[in-house]
Formats: sequence, structure tokens, C-alpha cells
Amino acid sequence: MFQSTSREPKFNSLVESFTINLLREVELLRISASQKQQQKRKAKLGQFFTPAPVAELMAGMFNRLNLTHISLLDAGAGVGSLIAAFVTHLCQQPQRPANLDIVAYEIDPFLISYLQQTLELCKTECQLAGISLKYHIRNQDFIQDAVRLLQPSLFDNPDNFRFTHAILNPPYLKINAQSQVRSLLRSLGLETSNLYPGFMAATAQLLQPGGEFVAISPRSFCNGPYFQDFRKMFLEMMALEQIHLFESREEAFREDEVLQETIIIHAIKQKQKFDRVLITTSANADDDFVMSNSLAYAEIVHPNDKQQFIHIIPDTLSQQVIQQMANFTCTLQDLGLTVSTGRVVDFRAKEYLRLLPEKNTVPLIYPLNLSAGYVEYPKLTKKHQALVYAEPTFSLLVPNENYVLTKRFSTKEEKKRVVAVVYDADRVNCDWVGFENHLNYFHKDGKGLDITLARGLTVYLNSSLVDAFFRLFNGHTQVNATDLRNLKYPTTEQLISIGLSIGEDFPAQPEIDQLVQALLRMTNQSENNPLIIKARIDEALQILIELGLPRAQINERSALTLLALLDLKPNDPWSAAASPLMGITPMMEFMAQQYGKSYKPNTRETVRRQTVHKFLDSALIITNPDASERPINSPKTVYQIEESILELLRTYGTSEWQKSIHTYLASVETLFDAVSS
Repeated sequence: MFQSTSREPKFNSLVESFTINLLREVELLRISASQKQQQKRKAKLGQFFTPAPVAELMAGMFNRLNLTHISLLDAGAGVGSLIAAFVTHLCQQPQRPANLDIVAYEIDPFLISYLQQTLELCKTECQLAGISLKYHIRNQDFIQDAVRLLQPSLFDNPDNFRFTHAILNPPYLKINAQSQVRSLLRSLGLETSNLYPGFMAATAQLLQPGGEFVAISPRSFCNGPYFQDFRKMFLEMMALEQIHLFESREEAFREDEVLQETIIIHAIKQKQKFDRVLITTSANADDDFVMSNSLAYAEIVHPNDKQQFIHIIPDTLSQQVIQQMANFTCTLQDLGLTVSTGRVVDFRAKEYLRLLPEKNTVPLIYPLNLSAGYVEYPKLTKKHQALVYAEPTFSLLVPNENYVLTKRFSTKEEKKRVVAVVYDADRVNCDWVGFENHLNYFHKDGKGLDITLARGLTVYLNSSLVDAFFRLFNGHTQVNATDLRNLKYPTTEQLISIGLSIGEDFPAQPEIDQLVQALLRMTNQSENNPLIIKARIDEALQILIELGLPRAQINERSALTLLALLDLKPNDPWSAAASPLMGITPMMEFMAQQYGKSYKPNTRETVRRQTVHKFLDSALIITNPDASERPINSPKTVYQIEESILELLRTYGTSEWQKSIHTYLASVETLFDAVSS
């Protein structure tokens, strides 16, 4: 039976106070363990300890807690941060279970004492909330034990180890094809080259029917051939209910410098899929300004898609990007083209590398040679710029003809995921050339492309439309040849028509996007042009940077708030910026109607606290100019752009902007200092 729900207010306050202390104490344990653990050890085990805000966000997704008995599995518990967050969330429910059983796996002996402390704290917490907690720490390999549990003998009762709930931050670690763990996963019917999908698949199999699953993981499993087996297995067993995205790919695990984009998935163990899946987005786990988009399940996982890609579409703008990309239907095969990975792996050809071109060498092109739409060669750098032309290197070379090159890896500072250039054979005097392994190159049966076609293809790949589309389905830092093969392209005739517009100097981004818009028969007056919407948000972000706002305010939320306060629609010139009186709710309605960004209604306070109040501190806006006696916490409070800021912003995009911004910043205290002081 449930525990009694008739609690005195004072008792509830006591429970809440203790749960806050629990999270604080466990976070201190996590920080201590993380600082003491050797980095090499963490890398060897694929450890990324879960910060408290991420753990709280994950635990808050569980919504099926009205059971008499709950059994929780954490397959890689670490110090127990996720367990503590789950217990906290459970203890704050109006109806609580009588019993909670926890099984926590942790293979690292160093962390066991920390985990023990966390679970004892959780036990005390549950005791206060009227829940009987029993826990068991398993200091052993989870995959090995899962295989044992999932292949019981005839005398075992399989329900004894089935869990009602699972919470998970799996290890991120490559696994060798000949390793024992790879063999164990094959016995579960899963072929994978990374440990994290193995943990997720085994955890899902250990759930009871109707069991609830929440996990944070790299986003990379959502697409690509490497994770196809996992997707098919997982989506057969589980019904997706919610997916949470982080706008910044390094924020969720900032202490560990994770470059993978991470997502949180919430799913239920059942074959019947939900009609709709909720996609939520926040800048990071600390940010409760959450964008929300509800989509039909068939939009997330297309019914006829044999590869079972998971399409994460966070907002209306993203849906418009997909609609625009649907205008392009050609595959590379249709174009008669192929994309391959550069053949030169430099450390394997070490004895044939030369710093500079010399007799009997050929050019060696690295990503650093890509510059402003073309290849810059040679380039003064520490990287080798030449490869000896000899029999052992013949197979690494291609004829010196025209190609399109793309970077295989993007850095976290890079503005664009897809970066392409033309390799123009006329600019390099040689017969053969080598492309290093961190590059992809487009070719025609091993030979080069027509230069006009190459230029047109490069423009298309560099467009904001392709970049936005690519980011929707690619959650890691890599741009693999497979990803480029799966992309759809304009026709040969369309690519050549673009290429005819390109000369020796490659156009800037606005001109590139205009060429693609023309290809789509768009105009700058198009109401649903995602490129124009994205460009306007980027302009607002650039303005905030140039005004000197702190890094915490350089985000999409602040950009959209600024545009709302200016009543500036995507197609309006900056000279049309206005200064209406505007409350928080009208601002959020403006964001949804004009920019396709719908946020949860309960995030109004975040807009007020995290952006509007900072704008006030920075003297960008004023409050209640129509009624100075109105209290600032009144629901009728309105805000308005400060007059001198309005005049300044009206010059953006003109020749007057730089002069105006310098004059403004010289006349006031630097905004960063103003906010910090």
C-alpha cells in the first residue's frame, strides 16, 4: 500500500530541506572523487561523472512513480549522483512507495566507498519520507552480469531481477571487435563498436514490461550505420516518450571537455508507441528556459526507414529546414559522384613525410590548408606539406584534378559543422596529390570534377541550410563520408548554374545563402524562410557580443528577447526596429509566432530573471516607462528598449554601425564591467 499522503506542511518542508542537503552532499562527493581520480583511469573506463543539475533534470523526467514497490537499476553508478537525484525526486512526490530497492553497478573499486556513502545518505532520506530502502552494490562488470541474468537457467525466476525503473549515464568507450565485452554483447543480439549502446540495450532488457528508462548519452546513436543494430533493438523494445537536447555540445559535462553532443532520452518498455514524442531543448542543465516541440512518432522514426534513424526536430524552424531540404532529391549516385576519406594516414607514412615540397615529392593537403573556399598550398605550418613520390605511396595518391574537400572533424569553436572547399588543380603545379585522412574528397570514379560543378557543389555544402539540416541529424564532431552520402543534393544542372556565379574569390556566407535561396526559388520576402530566420538570430547574437554582454547572456534566449523588444521580424530591416512596451508573455508569443521558437509557459520567470533583468543591469532597457509607480513584480510590468540603444541598433548592417558602436561604448562604462560590478 502507499504511505499516507496526509503530511503536515512543516513535515513536508523538513523533507524538502533534507533532500536539498542530500543533493549538495552527493555533489561534494562527486567533485572530490573527480578531482582525486586519475584522468588516465577515467579515460580507460570511459567515466564521465554526472553533475548535479544534469542528474536532477534526468530524475525529474520519471512520471510513473505511483507504485507500492519500486526497483531501480543504475548500471554505472559512479558515486551515485543519479541515484541521489532519483531518491530526491521520489521523496518529494505526494504519493510515495512503501519500498524502494536499488541495484547499483560500479566496476571501479576507487568509487565504491563514495557510492556507499551516497546510498547511506539516500537510506536516511527515504526513512524520513516513510520509504523502506534496501540497496545492493555490485562491484563487477555490468555487461557480464547482465548476460548471466538475461540467460537464466530453467530453475531461475526471471522476474526476480526485473526492474521497474532504470537511470543511466553509461561509459563512453570504444570496444575492440575481438574483446570479451564485444562477444558478450553479441550474445544479447547486439553488434556495436562502443560500450554506451551496450549498456543502454542491456539495461532496457532488464526492465519489466512497462518499466521506465532515463539515460544520458552521446547523440551519435541516433543516426549512421555503426548504431543501426542498437537502434533496431532498442526501438523494438522501447517507446520513446521524451528527448532532451542541450544547445551547447560541451556544457552537460563541461568539466570533462566532452565534444560529443549529449541527449537525455526517456522511454517506456512497451511495443506500442506513443502518438507523440516531446522534444525539449535547453542551453544547459542549469537553464530552466526550455523550448518544447511535440511531434508525431512517425516524424521522429519514419515508418519505412530500414535504418531506423531517430530524427530530433526541436522547433518549427527545424521543421522548415527539413521542408526546404526536401526540394533536393538527388543522391551522389544520381550525380555520378562518390565521396571518400583521404587516403594518407600520416603516422603510417611517417618516413615519407616532408615539411616542405622538394624534389620527388607531391603535395599533401591537410584540413589546415582549407581557406576561404579554396585550398591554400603550400602553407607555413608544423604539419608536413609534402609526401615522397615512391612506390609505397602510389596507392595513397589521386590525380591532380579538381575535387571538393570537406573537413571530417569540426572543432567546438567552429561556427559551421560542414566546411567545404574547392581543390583547384590549376593552383597547384603537380601530377599527383595526397589528401590526409582528416579530409573527405568528392570525385568521379577516382578522378576529378568539372571546375564549375566543383564550385557549385562547394557552395551548396557550405550553405546555412545544409549546415542546419546536418546538425539536426548529426550529433557528433565528425562529418563522415557516410553522412555525406546520405545527404540529398541539387541536380547537376542546378549545381553548375551556381558554379557559374563563382570566380577566383569565394563568396561570403550571405552570398552563398542567397545563391541557394535562388535555387529554391526563394526571395527575401519569403515568410517561412529558415535561412533568413537563422541569419536574423545570428545577427542579434553578434550585436550582444559587440555590446560586451557576459558569456552567460550570449545565447538564443537573449537574442530572441532582444528581437522581441525591438518588434523586429525576420524580414524587417534593422532600421525598422521599434520600442514597444512589452511584457514577458508577449515576448514569448513573439518568439513563437515570428521565429518558430515555442517555450514552455512556466519558463517565463527564466526570461525575466536570466535575460530581462540582465538587460536592465546593462542599461539596454528600462522598466515601466508608462507608470513609474508600478511595482516591478507586478504582472502588468512592461519593458522598453532604451532610446540611445534603439538608435544605435537601427544602424546595424550599415556603414555607420562600427562608428556608432564605438561611440556608444566610449560614452558609457563597458557593459561587461557594469554587469560584473
